[in-house]
Amino acid sequence: MTELTSFIAGLPKAELHVHHVGSASPRIVAELAARHEGASPVPADPAALADYFAFRDFAHFVDVYLTVVDLIRDDEDVRVLTFEVARELARQQVRYAELTITPYSSVKRGIPAKAFCEAIEDARRSAATEFGIELRWCFDIPGEAGLPAAEETLRVALEERPEGLISFGLGGPEIGVPRPQFKPYFDQARAAGLRSAPHAGETTGPQTIWDAIRDLGAERIGHGISAAQDPELMAYLAEHRIPLEVCPTSNVRTRAVAAIEEHPLARLVAAGVPVSINSDDPPMFGTTLEEEYAVAARLLDLDARGVAGLARAAVEQSFLPTAGKTALLAEIDAYTAGA
Repeated sequence: MTELTSFIAGLPKAELHVHHVGSASPRIVAELAARHEGASPVPADPAALADYFAFRDFAHFVDVYLTVVDLIRDDEDVRVLTFEVARELARQQVRYAELTITPYSSVKRGIPAKAFCEAIEDARRSAATEFGIELRWCFDIPGEAGLPAAEETLRVALEERPEGLISFGLGGPEIGVPRPQFKPYFDQARAAGLRSAPHAGETTGPQTIWDAIRDLGAERIGHGISAAQDPELMAYLAEHRIPLEVCPTSNVRTRAVAAIEEHPLARLVAAGVPVSINSDDPPMFGTTLEEEYAVAARLLDLDARGVAGLARAAVEQSFLPTAGKTALLAEIDAYTAGA
């Protein structure tokens, strides 16, 4: 293990862009597939999942992702998945994570919204006790399911309002799913005190990011890497301190970026755009948050203190209350000073 790899492994971290179902480990996916054998194309053999998770493009990724979503059939599946995701994050010294959750996908499969929210909350409390990790939720609209999904996601968010819920998002394909149509739903979510964190500019151009800012009131942008194509947008993001949740390996695996060497992270940072480093759907992309920090260190030519700066940025850009931010930043600084 190199010195920097060792430093990253022990570094206290925050994760701001990681998907609930997309974080299911091969072991958990295989167990769920075995439970539902014959009713799903997902392999029940963990070793076969690497091939199953070889994505031709972003559309193929979405198709495969939805087959895994379909394995979550009841509230116990939800609770176990959430708890296991927390276990894996905590193993990487993640102290705080904002997990992107799509309640619509489970509710439409027959899991009552109340039971779904009780399951994730039970897992959240157990994870805090057992692993020392704080989880919070971003309820996101699956864009490919249109306005009915937006309506239901908002309803669950506002009527159930689980304690860990802090933000409202929008995921799924961007092509053919314009951001402005979701404005009324984001307006209501924001009026209710939820923060705005939609995906934009991953597989489409800068205009999608502009739309997310102007129509959805985005306070953070999921991915947002196409901002690098628009100097005016980069300047706007820098001036208004609107961060991008960057997931380098994900962008390569979904073919949003041709190769890691072509990733625009360095251009974005050079332009003063605030960024955090995240893992997105780590088992599906064959990565971890630790590995994403190592990738970012190579792309940005960072030493240990530079990597610690990435960890600090994620905390500062999080939706944690001030006291929580202060405590986690102090832990990062103490670790860095002692390394």
